[in-house]
Amino acid sequence: MSTPDKLDDAVRELIMLLPRLVGRAKRITPPARLEGLDLAPRHRSLLSLLLLDGPQTVSELAARLEVAPTTVSLLIGDLSRKDILVRREDDEDRRRRIVDIAPDARDAISQWLSPFAEAWRRALAPLSPTERQLIVDTLLTYEAAVSDT
Repeated sequence: MSTPDKLDDAVRELIMLLPRLVGRAKRITPPARLEGLDLAPRHRSLLSLLLLDGPQTVSELAARLEVAPTTVSLLIGDLSRKDILVRREDDEDRRRRIVDIAPDARDAISQWLSPFAEAWRRALAPLSPTERQLIVDTLLTYEAAVSDT
């Protein structure tokens, strides 16, 4: 088989795989504590960062999510009103606010989002750090290419 055919085989397989991945992710329903809160993928990303990396400032979250701080502030306000997030003053700089998952919501958030992180850990664990970075870089390149169309 020539190289273009093998490339097309991989493209074909990924075209079939990506919708299944998205579909399965959408079918994972949040626990009862989070039902009816209308949590969108953008909320899931923000909550995942807080779950994995702990409390952060608005600026840190904005940089990690690659969006404007005002966008993150709106998300945080929305989730704070739903008693999912809490904000507190930074002990080192009282002008800054530290954002974290509300203690009474942490278990529900973890129950909902941890399976996603664990699935990635299982998929990536056998790979070398270089291979893992290749996967991440490939997905980022794909995202950019799709955004350009």
